[in-house]
Amino acid sequence: MLNAVWLETFAELCRTGHFTKTAQRLGMTQPGVSQHLRKLEAQVGHPLIIRQGKGFSLTAAGEAVLQLAQSRQDQERQLLQALQTDDPHQGEVRIACSGSFALPLMPALLPLMQQAPSLSIRLQAAPQGSVLQGLHDGQVDLGILGHDPAHPRLDARHLGQEQLCLVMPADHSATPSFDDLQRAGFIAHPDGFGYADDLFALNYPGDFTGAEDLHVRAFVNQIGQIPTPVAQGIGYTLLPRSGFQTHPDRGGLRIADLPHKRHHQLWLVSRRDRPMTARVQGVAHLIAQVAAGLALPDGTAMGHQDR
Repeated sequence: MLNAVWLETFAELCRTGHFTKTAQRLGMTQPGVSQHLRKLEAQVGHPLIIRQGKGFSLTAAGEAVLQLAQSRQDQERQLLQALQTDDPHQGEVRIACSGSFALPLMPALLPLMQQAPSLSIRLQAAPQGSVLQGLHDGQVDLGILGHDPAHPRLDARHLGQEQLCLVMPADHSATPSFDDLQRAGFIAHPDGFGYADDLFALNYPGDFTGAEDLHVRAFVNQIGQIPTPVAQGIGYTLLPRSGFQTHPDRGGLRIADLPHKRHHQLWLVSRRDRPMTARVQGVAHLIAQVAAGLALPDGTAMGHQDR
């Protein structure tokens, strides 16, 4: 790394074109300016100026070093300006969450982006492990997790919970037996088998022997398309309530009335060593509103009777 003080002296020397004026502006002596120049030339390994009477011209190495010095000064000015300007409608906010939560979140973010053309939002749908890793790596400003990571470098705020739903065609029984489900077939997806182990083991303990034994009718990897076959009367699926509520064919769907409910927790997580800027706080507030909207059909908040 080139010495930052020597670079600053050299850049000022190039601006003034005069050793004495440079010393005056920097509060140095003229020999001090010359010493910084010699040290910088020694560090670079090339002469930086060619003296011409009382003036000088830059060598090729001097032009390259000056360009570097100016670039660093520009970056420092931009950094200081960014730190001093905490505009809620300017800058970038990076969010990572499950695909099902991204479905209601993205439409909620659009009005904010319309109002703030200088606000850039990156929304990534990712598995829980990837969300957590992104937070640790500093690649994510706000992550939505299904648990409190309980890590000393992370802040976690409980937003609530959303119901894990057995989604059926609208004309099917609201209380299907496990045989009914096996005949209909599972519209599977990457998280679906884990959901099945979670929900079916609780509600069909005498019949369910594990997700690997389910009759799979189709496998869909696109979160927004998972309920589509079900709405057409093909099979059933398992989704958080957000995946059901945002589907355009919701009229062709129904949530089964199971005796035992399961809810997934929602935690908003951020880095503790990165205090929230105004723009991140604004998006965090919007995320909390979306989470609060994932309520039971009667509009009441979801209880804590289960996980």
